[in-house]
Amino acid sequence: MDKMLYVAMTGASQNTLAQRLHANNLANISTSGFRRDFEQARSMPVFGDSLPARAYAMTERPATDFTPGALQETGRELDIAIEGDGWIAVQTPLGEEAYVRTASLKIDSVGILRAGNDLPVMGNAGPVVIPPEQKVEIGRDGTISVRALGENPNVMAVVDRIKLVNPDPANLEKGLDGLIHHAGGPVEADANVQLVSGFVETSNVNAVAEMTSILALSRQFELQVKLMRTAEEDATAMTKVMQIS
Repeated sequence: MDKMLYVAMTGASQNTLAQRLHANNLANISTSGFRRDFEQARSMPVFGDSLPARAYAMTERPATDFTPGALQETGRELDIAIEGDGWIAVQTPLGEEAYVRTASLKIDSVGILRAGNDLPVMGNAGPVVIPPEQKVEIGRDGTISVRALGENPNVMAVVDRIKLVNPDPANLEKGLDGLIHHAGGPVEADANVQLVSGFVETSNVNAVAEMTSILALSRQFELQVKLMRTAEEDATAMTKVMQIS
């Protein structure tokens, strides 16, 4: 009976982990640029004193859904989003390179261009630095042009170019920080990647699909709990039989 209880317990435990993943997806439905995580379950044979006739459940996060979200117009010139395939390079607190699909840019007190999560945006030779300016424009190829303080209104100077990349999705993975990382380290810039300003990319989470998955997993959890109760009842009945004999 203990083996039956163990099998049911693993099923209930893994159902809980799967529900947590879908709940996280649902909680980020309004997070710009969020990529939902997949979930899948597989069975693993239980090895022991006898033949592996039982199997326990194991869930895992096999991958992340990199399907682009919809573009939402904001009208803010420093809101940018990738149009089509590609990514925007940012620098993590550890100094590594990571990637996002959209960013609400801002310029900090020392002129560093930062994404909405406060991470520096990467340019041709490191984080982008903006000199004191009256106006900033970002081209479709990531080129950053500024009008310096006191400059003539029709004079714009190019100061840098946002690093845009397009690596193979098979080599990308979402880190615990929520950013996208490349398994082989930094990626070379790709001149074919295009972005649009005045837009942000929405999450690619489907609320109906996530709720349906959560409800299905909840039902499975209830069945696993019932199986554990059955295992307990069988064990109690067997104990009484042994006491009578």
